[in-house]
Parts: sequence; C-alpha cells; structure tokens
Amino acid sequence: MDVLTNVLAAFGLSGSAGLNAYLPLLIVALAARFTNLMQLKAPWNTLENGWVILVLVILLGVEFFADKIPAVNHLNDAVQTFIRPTAGAILFAASTSVIGEIHPVVALILGLLVAGGVHVAKSAVVRPVVTATTGGTANLMVSVVEDLIAAAVSILAVVLPVLILALIVLVPAFIIWWLWRRGARAARA
Repeated sequence: MDVLTNVLAAFGLSGSAGLNAYLPLLIVALAARFTNLMQLKAPWNTLENGWVILVLVILLGVEFFADKIPAVNHLNDAVQTFIRPTAGAILFAASTSVIGEIHPVVALILGLLVAGGVHVAKSAVVRPVVTATTGGTANLMVSVVEDLIAAAVSILAVVLPVLILALIVLVPAFIIWWLWRRGARAARA
C-alpha cells in the first residue's frame, strides 16, 4: 500500500508541476524540511536546503507575476516548456521512497511525461483559447485558478495521496457527466 500511495503522490506532484513548476517543489521542500510528511532521499534531499527554498520562493514569485500579464504569460509558458517537465521529473523521483521502489530513470521519465502533458494542455490548448476568446481579460483569473489547483493538488499529494486517486477518477467522470447532460439538454431544445 505504501508503494501505491507514493506513486499516487508522485503523479499528483508531477501533474501540478505542469501548471506551476516552483509551487509543488516549494511545498515538497517545506514539507520535507519542517514535517515528517516527506522524507527525501539523496540527492533529492537537497530541496530541503534553506538556500534552495529561498531560490524556489524567488522563482515562484517571478513565475506568479509573469503568468498574470497577458503578453508576458506566453513568453513565460515558452520558457517553462523546459522547466515544468524537469520539475515534474524531479518531483516524481523525489517523492517519498518512490526512488527506491521504481527505477530512477522510469521515475524521471514518468514525471517528465506527466508534467509535460499538463504543461502542453495548459500552454498550447487552454491558454490560447482563453486569450483568443476573451482578448486576454480572463488570463489573470485562469492563472490564479491554475495556481490554486497546483497548490491544492500538491498539498493533497503530500498529505493524502489516496485522495488524488479519487480526484483523478471523479473529476473526469463529473466533467463527462456534465457534458453529456448539457448535450442532452441541447438536443431536447
């Protein structure tokens, strides 16, 4: 069961890195440094270093504000194309004891794919549609929602990985049900 919860935490953390690279890294770093919720093995325990935490706070601030400005957020997404998948790979591999249970290369590749997939969906699909349909006026709101989702998923992945599995199943099921219901209403009208 421990392996399953660690893998679920790894998927949750790497997925949230696809939305915001530094927020889940900072959450893991703080959880590992100040709580018993995360025990990072070498070399990933470097995240617990005070200087690394300070750099993550600064980078989070830069990304937070860059992602809120309509023209700058596209440049930020281009730069983050390399950073977010890398952060996802680090988070997947660093998650509590996963590195001991799964081959490190497999863990890094899975994290890279999960974070990269979320990042591509965000930067190549969602954001361009939001910008085109709202003239950039909704970018701020969408960015804040993305940050809140990244924070919530990261915290849940650290605190309660099994809940991540439930969310992975229930959220898409709810969306499919809602779209089906909406389509049925449209067909009746």
